This record gives sequence, C-alpha cells and structure tokens, in this order.
Amino acid sequence: MTRFDLASARAAAAADRTAVWVGEFLASRGSDNGALAAGLAQKRHWWVGPIRVRLDDLERLAGPEEDALVRVADEEWEDDVEEMHESIDEGWEPPPLLAEYQAGRLLLQDGNHRYEALTRTRAPDAWVLVYFDDPAERDRFAAREQRASDSD
Repeated sequence: MTRFDLASARAAAAADRTAVWVGEFLASRGSDNGALAAGLAQKRHWWVGPIRVRLDDLERLAGPEEDALVRVADEEWEDDVEEMHESIDEGWEPPPLLAEYQAGRLLLQDGNHRYEALTRTRAPDAWVLVYFDDPAERDRFAAREQRASDSD
C-alpha cells in the first residue's frame, strides 16, 4: 500500500510521476475523491510541487458555507476538521493539498478539510501540488516561485 505523505509526493515529483501519485491518492480512502481523479485523467496537466504556499493564497471551494461551490453538511464538516486538527496537534503532517492554477488564482480542488484544520492550528502555509492546463503558465508560475524563494 502506498503511503500518501509529503515524502511520497516529493519522490513522485522527482520521478516525474506526480500525476500518477495524485490519481492514486485521490482514489484512496485518505482523499476519497475519485471523481476528481477521473476528471484529471481525462487530459494532460502540468505540475509544480510540492511547494509551500501561504494559506491566504489558496481559495477553499468546499465547506459548510451557503456559497461554497461544494457544500458539506455542518456536522460532517466540523467532525472531519476537528479530527484532523487534533491529529495535526499530535504531530500528523497532512498530505499535500491539491490546487488548480486558474487565471492567477489557486483553487483548492482537494484538501479543503486539511486546509481548514491547518488554518485552525494557525499554520501560515501548507504543502501544495499545483496543476496547470498550460505548460507555459506552469513555467511562468515556477519562475515566479523560484524568484520569491531566492529572495527569502
């Protein structure tokens, strides 16, 4: 059984197998997002990461809010987020979040519960895999990220 964590995501990226890792992770019990896995498998995407991204730079798409793109029942949301929050407090490092780059925005396609749990622990950032529909956009994004990390 594959362990889905930051180390395995990094290993997949180093072997140019991020898309495979993502598909397997999304279909696993840890994510249970087979629909997204199937959607991503329909066409090629280009990947960056895992990279550290400020939580404020990510847009959560799922949650209990009335205007959430994917509405999750309040009780289910709170139970899942609280369980993850406690696990983070006990030392668990969640798998990377999955974001889609779209018109300058980072849309959180998988990991909305993990994102919220990290927010509640006051984490400033998270490990994220970012996917792109256009390799030129990926290259521009990667160059910006590299310049930002060089200036740190």
